[in-house]
Amino acid sequence: MAWYDEAVFYHIYPLGLSGAPAINEGGEIVHRLRDMEPWIDHMIQIGCNALYIGPLFESSSHGYDTIDYKTLDRRLGDNDDLKHFVNTCHKKGVRVILDGVFNHTGRDFFAFRDIKEHRENSRYKDWYCNVNFGGNNEYNDGFSYDNWGGYNLLAKLNQWNPEVKDFIYDVIRFWVSEFDIDGIRLDAADVLDFDFMKGMRRVANEVKPEFWLMGEVIHGEYNRWVNADMLHSVTNYHLNKALWSGCNDHNFFEIAHTVKRLYDMGGCHYENLKLYNFADNHDVERIINKLQNQAAFDVVHILMYTLPGIPSIYYGSEFGIEGKKEKGSDASLRPCLNLEDYSDALSTNKYTQLIAKLGKIRQESKVLSYGEYRELLLTTRQYAFARTLDDKDVITAVNNDESAATIRIPYQGSRTEFTGAITGECYPVENGQISVTLDACGGEILI
Repeated sequence: MAWYDEAVFYHIYPLGLSGAPAINEGGEIVHRLRDMEPWIDHMIQIGCNALYIGPLFESSSHGYDTIDYKTLDRRLGDNDDLKHFVNTCHKKGVRVILDGVFNHTGRDFFAFRDIKEHRENSRYKDWYCNVNFGGNNEYNDGFSYDNWGGYNLLAKLNQWNPEVKDFIYDVIRFWVSEFDIDGIRLDAADVLDFDFMKGMRRVANEVKPEFWLMGEVIHGEYNRWVNADMLHSVTNYHLNKALWSGCNDHNFFEIAHTVKRLYDMGGCHYENLKLYNFADNHDVERIINKLQNQAAFDVVHILMYTLPGIPSIYYGSEFGIEGKKEKGSDASLRPCLNLEDYSDALSTNKYTQLIAKLGKIRQESKVLSYGEYRELLLTTRQYAFARTLDDKDVITAVNNDESAATIRIPYQGSRTEFTGAITGECYPVENGQISVTLDACGGEILI
């Protein structure tokens, strides 16, 4: 049992939330990270006990074109601000993981600048993949190189170069010694070299007990990355797609099938594959925009908090805010928000109230953190499953219909009654069944 096994994450994209300029002009340091500290209390109020924040370090624009891995982006503040921020989180019982952008750097990174200046004579020419001094690019460098995603703004590091490996491993050691972070989310982990990540795992085991490595992986068999030699977890894009798609199509079979496939991927044992669950993030449109019926927000989040995995809320979605990709830009997915504008959200905003309730339920139930999964009932529009730990059961039931529905959930355990954690109602077990009436696009968690 480690801290991340019982984590409920809050996710912040700091350059967006703080309203930092889109381009780093290299001007004066502005201490925006200090101004974001009230969000720590907010995330605690809605039941989160861990924070994923990033990217944070000096970059030219959106944070993923790193200039300096050891200096907080001047648009956010200085290193003392980050130390204070992490220390404040820890004092309040919140763990902190940062973005590790180790697949590529920006063009203003010292090694890339050296190649531009010294070309074939640069001692860093092998720090990047396929540097070709007979080629060229849109920047007219007089050479070409591999990049990420087709963007020459993001030059791909040569992860097979021992110097590059040692440099990145030392960055991780620095982040722990300097800022006392608790883990790293590895950007673009699905294109990182496996031996490179195995080395990271050795460093993680060295720097701090229970130091967590979580990778951004979209497609594929997740157990290729999540194992004893590499990462502890990856982003659960399989479930993310199934949640909104299954609700839009009134097809709970898609969600249940995805859960079963992931469960099988982990060898039918939850401990083998604990994935990072999310409804939206800084790269995908807000869940409220993905859903054809916004009332299904409740169903999506009840499932996300109770299915196997580690739940995460992306800043602002607890208020039900919108955000769509526009003209190829992610800017609207990463807005500046003023927390004071939502000061009464816990008393007036139905989305915030639900997220806070689910966060509390999750933190109070070891079963939801460690329990095995068992499907109990499945139709296109109703779905019920149990999470079981020792002799304790937690049962989730959801309804994806525009009308209320009464379902009878088969139950063969030892309990004679359950309490609804959402409604507070009592649900007796009678003749091996539990009768539950669910609101339209609603759900219940039976404790």
